[in-house]
Amino acid sequence: MRLRLLGIIPDTGKDDSPTIWLDEETGDLLIQSYTATEAEVKACQEIGSISGHGTEVPDHETIVRLPKVMIQYIPRPDGDDADEAPGT
Repeated sequence: MRLRLLGIIPDTGKDDSPTIWLDEETGDLLIQSYTATEAEVKACQEIGSISGHGTEVPDHETIVRLPKVMIQYIPRPDGDDADEAPGT
């Protein structure tokens, strides 16, 4: 697996570090961020997804809250890479 750091939350401290990496072989994103609260998960379940799809979060999945400022690091569908993280 070849990972590339796309970005870390700006002005991060030692204990706050939402981070996004790109798996360069698959194009998948790996995201470290805040664990969604029970209320946030419940709200997602209430809204649901597509018709007929379950709303429970399987044990092998999770819901994370990604701070708005981190969106700048997500690659765009047109193939343009997101901005590089400062210092990378």
